[in-house]
Amino acid sequence: MNKTKWIKLFRKLHKWPSIVIAFFAILFAVSGIVLNHRDFFSGFDLSRRLMPPGYQYKNWNLAAVRSSLTLSADSVLIYGNIGIWLSDSTFSGFTDVNQGFPRGIDKRKVYALARFNGQLVAGTHFGLYRTGRDNFNWQKLQLPVGEERITDLALKDDTLLVLTRSFLLKTRDLLRFEVVTLPPPEGYQRKTGLFNTLWELHSGELFGLAGRLFVDLLGLTVILLCVTGLLHFFFPKWIKRRKNRRQPPEKLLAAKRVNLRWHNVVGYLAVLFLVINTVAGMFLRPPLLIPVAGVQVGIIPFTHLDNPNPWYDKLRRVTWNEAFGCYLFSTSEGFFQADEGLDKPPQPTPSQPPVSVMGCNVLEPAGPVSYLVGSFSGLYVWNISRETVVDFITGQPYRQPASLGRPTGDHMAAGFVASPNGEAWWFDYNHGATALGSGEVFPEMERAVLQKTPISWWNAALEVHTGRIFEHLVGPFYILYVPLAGICLLMVLISGFFVWWMAYRKKKKSAAPR
Repeated sequence: MNKTKWIKLFRKLHKWPSIVIAFFAILFAVSGIVLNHRDFFSGFDLSRRLMPPGYQYKNWNLAAVRSSLTLSADSVLIYGNIGIWLSDSTFSGFTDVNQGFPRGIDKRKVYALARFNGQLVAGTHFGLYRTGRDNFNWQKLQLPVGEERITDLALKDDTLLVLTRSFLLKTRDLLRFEVVTLPPPEGYQRKTGLFNTLWELHSGELFGLAGRLFVDLLGLTVILLCVTGLLHFFFPKWIKRRKNRRQPPEKLLAAKRVNLRWHNVVGYLAVLFLVINTVAGMFLRPPLLIPVAGVQVGIIPFTHLDNPNPWYDKLRRVTWNEAFGCYLFSTSEGFFQADEGLDKPPQPTPSQPPVSVMGCNVLEPAGPVSYLVGSFSGLYVWNISRETVVDFITGQPYRQPASLGRPTGDHMAAGFVASPNGEAWWFDYNHGATALGSGEVFPEMERAVLQKTPISWWNAALEVHTGRIFEHLVGPFYILYVPLAGICLLMVLISGFFVWWMAYRKKKKSAAPR
């Protein structure tokens, strides 16, 4: 195939797929910029009525509820993505008790709630808060660590345990906090998950704020390339229309040349970075996520992941087990038990219940040596002493699959609630509340709850960026949205570069004065 035919082929590969993908590429870019600045955009909400049908709360689904805290025989708090609500033992009504949290539904995303020293303490995505039992006016507490995301709270004797993604904090008075960096486990190697590395590369977080701003710039570049590319497609039609009307086309011709120059210059300067970012993003969603989910790789020096803390960004849940006299930690690398002094290497527990890559949502005592463990991989009863794991739904022993499968199970456990009178419910992400055993049906969400639980801009952007927002249109095939869009984007980027290299670049050189 000669050069002219190659150029024609690359032009076709660049032109027609780009017309199809331009709209979706702009969606990727805009939503990516929002995702990169969660703290800033978390103060802005969007009515769920403006979202597709699958984003309306029904039966407390969509991780509306994570857990509950009993205050008295007829007083209980439920909390989760909806914030914190007060109810009675039968959940016959709900009172909003989110006063004091910053503006925005994302700012009152509560991961854990504890009663400590006559006060209530809430661990949220954006910090640790406390309030009195009766006035419910939440006040933020200052922590001696840089990260504010609280993943869990637990009690041990007269001490409150506060877990972030990287540290365990201890306090007896909510004023002074002891920061504990867990020692590395036996056989520790300075490695991190390939998924985590690709995640931070795709967002730019791998290189800190400068990296995130650079990825934002790439997003703006994508928007510019899409707009200038579409204009280049329409310019010939506009010029022809002016000629047919016998109107001078010179201004449109000049605008066409300037538009193409910007498209080419910005394109060839950014193409390598856009290709790398696109490939990294493709591996963050199934099916390409599956082969990288369990892979460990070396930490890239001088990056955001290059941290001396062996548990950096790995801690998810904590509890003190009195029977064994040890701490239990749920981490991104499985369950570990640690001695009371927290000065010896944590040991992996002999048996491991399955936990999805999204983390452990339910860790409830089911006896002195057993727990109810729930995540998007399912709901299991884990007996540490017997080293058994039983599927709570089917009653069958858990058997680890021979090969990697999808990162979620048939039952996606998002929360657990217990009432003061002994009834309990678990919450499936898709289907909502289900009674444990033959208990009562959990009451429907009241209008007051629905009206005060919109969706945040950040979460809406996440649904757009991952393609889940199109699930109501294409069903389960939405899972192919990211890889197919990525392939299309790569085709457009690479073919566009070769069109410039083989055609416009040569023209520019031949036009240069000698």
